[in-house]
Amino acid sequence: MTSSIVTALLAGFGTGLSLIVAIGAQNAFVLRQGARRHAVLSVVAICAVSDAVLIALGVAGVGAVVTAWPAALTAVGLAGGAFLLGYGFLAARRAWRPDPAAALTAGGPEAGSARRAVLTCLAMTWLNPHVYLDTVLLLGSLASDRGDLRWAFGTGAALASLSWFSALGFGARSLSGVLSRPRAWRVLDGLVAATMLATGGMLLAGAQG
Repeated sequence: MTSSIVTALLAGFGTGLSLIVAIGAQNAFVLRQGARRHAVLSVVAICAVSDAVLIALGVAGVGAVVTAWPAALTAVGLAGGAFLLGYGFLAARRAWRPDPAAALTAGGPEAGSARRAVLTCLAMTWLNPHVYLDTVLLLGSLASDRGDLRWAFGTGAALASLSWFSALGFGARSLSGVLSRPRAWRVLDGLVAATMLATGGMLLAGAQG
């Protein structure tokens, strides 16, 4: 029985990791916050805890409720797409016309408040319908195939989320030396802008399709 639990745990870990490693809006935001060394613990905690909650809902069988309300996912897609487009344009403006007076310290330019970082992270996490599709529906469905071991599978997926966001957020601190140069920040903001604009555009297109 113990070996079966470990197998289910590892399967959930691998599956969860495969779903979140791809570069997306949330990952780009965590990467930028980590590179700036600003509100990293709060951002990582929000991402990991949110995923754990959604995965638990999926394992518990809430996926059927989500599929029964397609209009809710459409509304989330519209709101999330608009938000990401706005954030993407701001990042593009920073990349195109950086503030020469911004201090490129460990905190990075325009470090801002922790409250703003937290609110932005919450919006990026909960206003993305793909998060619900990946965690509540897909992982929930895969977990249900495990029968009595579905919670071990879900735990593995949640641990994958925690491991990834911790590595991404705290690991990005090593970039602070490279990002002491203004050009490096322009490149990073350009990457963030491209990711946000592409994701936001796809969310709006999907919600209206």
